[in-house]
Amino acid sequence: MYLAEAGLLDLNATFWIELVAFLLMLGVLARYVYPRVIEAAEARQKAIAAELEAAETSRQEAEARLADAEKKLQEARVSAQEIVAGATRSGEQLRQESKVKAEEETKRLTQAARKEIEAEREKAIQSVREDVAGLVVAATEKVLGETLDASKHKQLIERAIAEVASGDGSS
Repeated sequence: MYLAEAGLLDLNATFWIELVAFLLMLGVLARYVYPRVIEAAEARQKAIAAELEAAETSRQEAEARLADAEKKLQEARVSAQEIVAGATRSGEQLRQESKVKAEEETKRLTQAARKEIEAEREKAIQSVREDVAGLVVAATEKVLGETLDASKHKQLIERAIAEVASGDGSS
């Protein structure tokens, strides 16, 4: 009422009509408009909450898929390492087998060469014996001046061979 006394507020019929219109407007807004605004705001809030929940669920699913993919990747790495290790073992085994086969082949060739050398040696010794025997017979025939019969010839050859084989060249 201080405003009325100062002349700033005039309380006439217009004031009361404006006040009633304002209160009616507040009543209409409170009765019809505000509930719909609040309902729309709550619906929007629920939609946002649902979207956030869906996003969280999607994030968790993505994390689960990522963890699964990492697990499969780790398993693949382990499997690859096992394959590499198996291949290495297989290669080492093949190398060892090849080495053993090469050593066996070398031994076989060495033994064959030794046998061949021994056979050649025996052949050479036999040839030398025959040559020596022939020389002994020829020398004996010249010394004795006669030809030996078969039994004397054989005895003389065997004695000469025995002397040559023992390394004693004197009678």
